[in-house]
Amino acid sequence: MQVKSSLVNGLSLQQMQTRRSKRGRDIRGEFYRDTTAIIHSSSFRRLKHKTQVFFAPSNDHICTRMEHVLHVASIATAICRGLRLDTELAWAIGMGHDLGHTPFGHVGEQILDMLMKKHGLGSFEHEINSLRIVDFLAEHGKGLNLTYAVRDGIATHNGEVFQRSIKIDPVVRHLDSNISQRDALPSTWEAAVVRFSDQIAYLGRDFEDACRLAIIDSDSLPDNVARTLGRRNGEIIDTLVNDIVDTSNAEQGVCFSEKVFEAVNEMKEFNYNNIYKSPLLQGYGKYFTRLLCLIVDYLKQLLESNGMDEDLYKEERNMLAVGFYHYLAEMKDSYENHDGNLDRLVFDYIAGMSDNFCLDCANEILKPEHLNDRIEQSLTGKWFDVR
Repeated sequence: MQVKSSLVNGLSLQQMQTRRSKRGRDIRGEFYRDTTAIIHSSSFRRLKHKTQVFFAPSNDHICTRMEHVLHVASIATAICRGLRLDTELAWAIGMGHDLGHTPFGHVGEQILDMLMKKHGLGSFEHEINSLRIVDFLAEHGKGLNLTYAVRDGIATHNGEVFQRSIKIDPVVRHLDSNISQRDALPSTWEAAVVRFSDQIAYLGRDFEDACRLAIIDSDSLPDNVARTLGRRNGEIIDTLVNDIVDTSNAEQGVCFSEKVFEAVNEMKEFNYNNIYKSPLLQGYGKYFTRLLCLIVDYLKQLLESNGMDEDLYKEERNMLAVGFYHYLAEMKDSYENHDGNLDRLVFDYIAGMSDNFCLDCANEILKPEHLNDRIEQSLTGKWFDVR
């Protein structure tokens, strides 16, 4: 791998480091300061219990969303070192890019997208939701006040669209508009690197996890993929990182070589047909749809019926209702000031849930434990045939 320096950002450092609210100087520097804000946020903490691809909260060896963002940040940093770009900017974008993911991975995202459209609230895109979190939802409605370059990288990280090369669009945009950023080009080269790093991080790891779960065989990779990229996740990452560093240039932007990109596309198709469309993952869809629909309907009914009456939420006798009321009471004014209404509050609350918390919520809705407790207190509670 050769160290290169032909990629130069079009935005000034001042433009890249601009915050919505000014802050004093700090020994950490602007972008590293953003990283610390991200990792101390509640949204980041919950990533450790959110699905990446496979729903396996009890298996420590299956990739979680938190592990994925760490992979993305470390891969992006390695590439930026090779290209002499700002590693601290790349690290911050990588750490924050998936804060807006739902429980149950992309399956959960698709379900929330369907439900939001059904309620006339437009589409749900985790990239835009990540930006919504760092700009508004985090820190009790204050947001994290990140720099423009990190916010831009988060909003435009779209790792689901594979391209051989990406060139930047070095302009300062109004990122907080409701227009989708999925088609927008990043403003910095570091953000472009993160888009590639997102793909690099999950391409080999999803294959590795699928092998561990015996969904596919470790020798099943197409010959060209195995020969060009490698057979193990570490080999695949090494190949792709070095190829980007060796191939990227000012004319083509951040890019793969033609040979490697051909193999990348082949592996992407292989993963799609053999992993993402596998009976195991397809089976998740029906179950999680029922689960999320149940919670959405329950919380919307509570909000419409109970308003701001805390006692009515307590009468439900479950932690979901009481926890939701606390979120409502804490965020109501912020929503009205930011959105003008509470229409998205239920969906934001559910999108922030971890997998396990979401499952616990469904159990609380369906299992009236407080009634069971009353039965237990009865002398004949356990033996219904005793008179």
